Amino acid sequence: MSTHEHPHAEADVAGSADCADYLERIVYFLDNELDEADCAAVQVHLDTCNPCLEKYDLQRTVKQIVARSCSEPAPEDVRERVLLRIREVQVRIRES
Repeated sequence: MSTHEHPHAEADVAGSADCADYLERIVYFLDNELDEADCAAVQVHLDTCNPCLEKYDLQRTVKQIVARSCSEPAPEDVRERVLLRIREVQVRIRES
C-alpha cells in the first residue's frame, strides 16, 4: 500500500519516530530530570498521544511499586537468613 492510498501513512511513520523520542524521555520526566521546556514538551505529547500516555502510566506505576517495596524493611527472619548466607560465602571465599 502506498502513501497515496492512505494519506495518514506518512504521519504514522513520523509519529512513531516522534513517539520513540518521547518514550526515551519519559524515564527522565518521571525522575524530574528534564528542564522546564522538555517537561512541557513531554506533557503536551502525553496529553495528545494515548499510546504514549498508557506507557507513561505503566512506567509510573512500576516506579511507585518498586519505591514502595524498597522502603519496607525485610522481616527479621529473612534478614537473618541473608546475613547468614553472606557469612557462609565470605568463609568459602577466605578458604579458597
